[in-house]
Amino acid sequence: MKSENAKVKIVVFLIFLAKEVATLVNEQQAAGNYRIEFDASRLTSGIYFYQLKTDKFIETKKMLLMK
Repeated sequence: MKSENAKVKIVVFLIFLAKEVATLVNEQQAAGNYRIEFDASRLTSGIYFYQLKTDKFIETKKMLLMK
């Protein structure tokens, strides 16, 4: 059975400016489970969106960063 690869991109946006503040992943990946770490130490407290995008799927969720 052949594993499919897909272009995967995960970005973090600042909500009130709709500005991209970090790209966490931007590469071809095989299907499976992955773990990434996000260092938000240079960001201010606030509401952010993060978006997971592949060739066939897009999901955006809200994230609250409190320091």
